[in-house]
Amino acid sequence: MRHSLLALAAAALAGAAAAQPAVIYELGGKNDKSFGEAAWKGAERWKQQTGKPYLEFEIANAAQREQAARRFAERGADPIVGIGFPQASAIEKVARDFPNRRFAIVDMVVPLPNVQSFVYREHEGSFLVGMLAAMASKSGKVGFVGGQDIPLVRKFLCGYEQGAKYANPKVQTYSSMTGTTNAAWTDPPRGAELTKAQIAQGVDVVFSAAGTTGFGIMQAAKDGGILAIGVDSNQNHLHPGTMLTSMVKRVDNAVFDAFQGVKPGVTALGLKEGGVDYAMDEHNAKLVTPAMKARVDAAKADIIAGRLKVIDYTVSNACK
Repeated sequence: MRHSLLALAAAALAGAAAAQPAVIYELGGKNDKSFGEAAWKGAERWKQQTGKPYLEFEIANAAQREQAARRFAERGADPIVGIGFPQASAIEKVARDFPNRRFAIVDMVVPLPNVQSFVYREHEGSFLVGMLAAMASKSGKVGFVGGQDIPLVRKFLCGYEQGAKYANPKVQTYSSMTGTTNAAWTDPPRGAELTKAQIAQGVDVVFSAAGTTGFGIMQAAKDGGILAIGVDSNQNHLHPGTMLTSMVKRVDNAVFDAFQGVKPGVTALGLKEGGVDYAMDEHNAKLVTPAMKARVDAAKADIIAGRLKVIDYTVSNACK
């Protein structure tokens, strides 16, 4: 298995041609139905609109982050887009070594003149799904299961808690983190275990912000007869009827924009820019009443206009 992965990696990297854009997916790959899939959709949209090919690589271990970026750069790929904060150090090293190549990174800032850094105001989108959770809850108890316990995930949690309390000041929020290492993003059994523990405490809506660990969270929610909230991509279709909504994070737009042409510096995307939002479709239409939607949309408009402030955990280092 290892040899076949190495062979595929060599083939993918050897095929790099001058000026072809490249995307490097994080652990979990492009078929994670979440963060990686969103990035893949952006690359595919660029391919469809331009008729041009692009290069891609799905890492299998941490060491491949820098290896892939460096080999793509050596073979002339431009731009090279790293998907996810764990790739920041690799992108920074390679971007320094190849100042004439252009790079982009999602979810982290790499302050170099040839790098575009895409960051999101996840707390704004999380506020909206927190409101929906509180309004949909019958028990008055809503839950959150995150992936790796890092400030970025706390940013989702903090926004979610604020939104829930905005909709129902008496709501109780319960939160769990899957782990402290990158492995926390790919552990569905642990996600299911944490979700079941929250259900036992009376939680009847749970927000999954945990990569492929979310598969376990959402399945446990369905099995336990409660509602779940997806993340990054629109995950409403995974369990129709039990998915209240999804906090959509438009990583596809970041990849598409980078492929169109890197603009060095920091690009921040929130509700105003269409970078985050809550998902509505045929799969959750019956779960979100017109009154619920109207209230959330009013809050969304207030956030965009600056009338409603949502605390950013990564700035305040606290949720108050």
